[in-house]
Amino acid sequence: MNFYYYYSNLNTLCFLILVILIICSIILLLCYILSGNNLYYEKASGYECGFDPFSDAREPFYVKFYLIAILFIIFDVEIIFFFPWIFSLLSIGIYGIFIMFVVVSIFLIGFIYEWKKGSLDWD
Repeated sequence: MNFYYYYSNLNTLCFLILVILIICSIILLLCYILSGNNLYYEKASGYECGFDPFSDAREPFYVKFYLIAILFIIFDVEIIFFFPWIFSLLSIGIYGIFIMFVVVSIFLIGFIYEWKKGSLDWD
C-alpha cells in the first residue's frame, strides 16, 4: 500500500479547500468594503410586485401554500424518475418495468389520498 499517494492527495485537497476559502473571503470582504450602506425607505421595504406592501411582512402565511409546495416537490421528483427509466427501457427488461410500476403505484396512492383528503382544493 502506498501511503505517500494517499497523503499527497489529501494535501492537495486541503490546499484546494484553503485556496477556495481565501478567494471567497476576499470576494466577501471586497463586496462589504465597496458596497455603500445607504438604506432608504424603498430599499428597506418588502417588494410586492411594484406596489406598496399591504400589510406587515412578518404576518403568518396560510398553511395551504406550504402543503401545495411540498406536494409539487414530491410529484416533481416522481417525474424526474421517469427520464432515466425511459432511456433505459430496452435494457432493464420486465423487472425494471415492474419496479417502475410499483413506484408509480405508490405515488398514485399518495396522490389519491391527498386528493380525497382535500389537500389539493384551493378554497
